[in-house]
Amino acid sequence: MQKMVRFYMKFYAYYHSTAAYRIRIALNYKNINHELVSIDLMAGKHHDESYKKHNRQARVPTLDDDGFEIGQSSAILEYLEEKYPEPALLPHDIKKRAWIRYLSQIIISDIHPLNNSGVLNFLKNLLNQDQSKIQLWYHHWVKCGFDALEAILTDHPDCKSFCYGDTPTFADICLIPQVFNAYRFGFPMNNYPTLRRINEHCLLLPYFEKARPENQTDCPLDEKK
Repeated sequence: MQKMVRFYMKFYAYYHSTAAYRIRIALNYKNINHELVSIDLMAGKHHDESYKKHNRQARVPTLDDDGFEIGQSSAILEYLEEKYPEPALLPHDIKKRAWIRYLSQIIISDIHPLNNSGVLNFLKNLLNQDQSKIQLWYHHWVKCGFDALEAILTDHPDCKSFCYGDTPTFADICLIPQVFNAYRFGFPMNNYPTLRRINEHCLLLPYFEKARPENQTDCPLDEKK
């Protein structure tokens, strides 16, 4: 049975944005047709008033669903799940849903906010930290989060092909972009066999593969595969 294509959404994003990466996976998985509006973070386009009228935080992503605009990736994920519940990214059982949100929030709340470009640029430009200190900061917070996730998921009876069960959930949508960033910033992944296994499995699937930063239309040619 062919998946239904949904119309019409506008997606403000940038190819290297971790938060936007999460939403790309969800849009692909749910087969939601959308128009990409690239906001070049490196060029500072997120601070332009033409964009800030859509997102007062001057951040990506922003989802515009026929005039309804919303930011913050976790809120966007919840919105897409409620509006388009099939194929599901959360199970129906309330405890299972809470568990998946718990796994997701370890990344969204504890790892990513301390490692996004705004924080790293603050360390560099305003606190005058050199690259070795910035990398030490980055690796410390990734390690804290990944140590916890690996311990939680290893040998957990519900951790199968994905973080939970045999279909993707919010947890995988959050994990895969964070693993991408870990490799990008030279964080050693040797101590995380469960996280690596889930990551490798997910990247074999078309909706994850299509969402990879190097596969985006606004990715520079020298960064594409």
